[in-house]
Amino acid sequence: MESHGKTETVIRGVAASRGIAHGQAFLYLQSELEIPRYTVEPARRAAEIERFDQALVTTRQQIAKIQLEVSTNLSEAEALIFDAHQMVLEDQALISETIREFENSGLNIETCFNAIAQRYISAFAEIDDEYLRERAADIKDVTRRLLHVLLGQTARQLTELVEKRIIVAHEISPSESAGIDRSAALGIVTDSGSRTSHAVIVARSMKIPSVVGARSLTAVVEDGDWLIVDGYEGLVILHPTEETLARYRIIQTEKSSFESRLMAAIELPPETADGVHVTLRANIEKADEVGLVQQYHADGVGLYRTEFLFLNATTLPTEEEQYADYRAIAEGLAPATVTIRTLDIGGDKPLPSNPELIGPEANPFLGFRAIRLCLEHPEMFKDQLRAILRASAHGKVEVMYPMISGPLELEAVNRLLGEAKADLRARQLAFDEKIRVGTMIEIPSAALAADLLAPHCQFFSIGTNDLIQYLLAIDRGNDRIAHLYDPAHPAVLRVLKQVIDAAHRQRLKVSVCGEMAGDALFAPLLIGLGVDELSMSPPLLPAVKFVIRAMKFSDAEKLATDALAQTDSRKTQEMILAFHHRHMAEG
Repeated sequence: MESHGKTETVIRGVAASRGIAHGQAFLYLQSELEIPRYTVEPARRAAEIERFDQALVTTRQQIAKIQLEVSTNLSEAEALIFDAHQMVLEDQALISETIREFENSGLNIETCFNAIAQRYISAFAEIDDEYLRERAADIKDVTRRLLHVLLGQTARQLTELVEKRIIVAHEISPSESAGIDRSAALGIVTDSGSRTSHAVIVARSMKIPSVVGARSLTAVVEDGDWLIVDGYEGLVILHPTEETLARYRIIQTEKSSFESRLMAAIELPPETADGVHVTLRANIEKADEVGLVQQYHADGVGLYRTEFLFLNATTLPTEEEQYADYRAIAEGLAPATVTIRTLDIGGDKPLPSNPELIGPEANPFLGFRAIRLCLEHPEMFKDQLRAILRASAHGKVEVMYPMISGPLELEAVNRLLGEAKADLRARQLAFDEKIRVGTMIEIPSAALAADLLAPHCQFFSIGTNDLIQYLLAIDRGNDRIAHLYDPAHPAVLRVLKQVIDAAHRQRLKVSVCGEMAGDALFAPLLIGLGVDELSMSPPLLPAVKFVIRAMKFSDAEKLATDALAQTDSRKTQEMILAFHHRHMAEG
């Protein structure tokens, strides 16, 4: 028994990269950097700034080298991760604030840079959006690397891993993960992190099983301990017994066979067994994800989040800068449709280029965000609308508004769109005069007034994440009540059905772009309720497509009818789970 008499311990984390690994732990713990603090004499201050400038150059060179290695060993898509790192090092706000801090305090440049960088890290770490929150890891990684250069130290690398082991760490930075030898790493487990961390992106690319958020593991594991990493269920089993090992050998065989079946179906049409086509589209954040959309055979983009452009810029992006980005996506995916959501930013997503634009709020989720911000800054908003309109001349583009609460807001936004069209006509610039307009349904008032919104747009896209959160008054980030977030709640299903029926009565298509859409458990229910399109993160497409092809549309309709009649969400979940297991097995 490989547990050597130690008690088997199961630690639950978050499944990040699918697969099962069994092996010994390689405990990777980074020591905390000790940053000296001292006053720089006035006569040496120019030299101190020069030292900072040289460290920036050296760090850029180091990252460029890592980027080249990743591009060679993995792919250009993974190498693009480090564009964000170079952007941090070229961020004039970060650099100028560091120098200003140095000039005001006279303290050594390491102390000043670290103080400013920590403010940025804290700001991003508090953002509600998981993808954007993980960008704090980019700044943290670059900060650590630059401080090592300033201090004349060499950062520890994961290249020490030379034999097959499971990496166990508190966290792994993007540049550290780039140094992982795929032939030596059996699995990756971290105490912190999320599914969108760059370390996880690299792990998926390498097809290394990974679990993140296994909070206490580094405190209890020792180097060389045996463990199992279950990247399907998000479990880490420390000191597994022979019985557990035997069970996982069977699971691994079954999962490998199932994964092969999923990928074999990815090129087939998303059509139910009784011939009903369901449009499956992708959610993306950046233009460089076009290749991912194509790789997973998505039918275009159902949600392009434009926030990344704004949150990774030292100044507000101009119309031209936005146009170049939107055009690249539209051309890259033509003739497939690309739905571009206008700026959804607010108190929970601070703008580094202009923090005063929003300012602190007691309750940012109910505050000055998204369309409310855009309506108060119409010129900034029209820059984005003109950029989207111009991109529509290069592919099939739709525009979609977030956080609409009622018809008056939608009418006001459409007036601004009309003004943006008039501006482009005056400048004799091409755009699609018949560009389709959609509104997100994510506020309860919009859901209840769906019939009033329908005459002012051509489609609805239901953002289930926020809609459920607002409907049930659940802060998903609050660990004490997160379990109450329930997509199977009777109120949620009734509201979804009401929105879908209101749209169809006025011949509007309905898409879902929230987490429910990419969940193979809930996708059949949404289809049965009448949803026309599902949009999700590209890697989720194979499982959703597989279950669609395995089921009949009539069975999905019956599931939805039975679920709507149910008053106990636990029983609804049991029905959904049974439906899923039955059709996945049959498929």
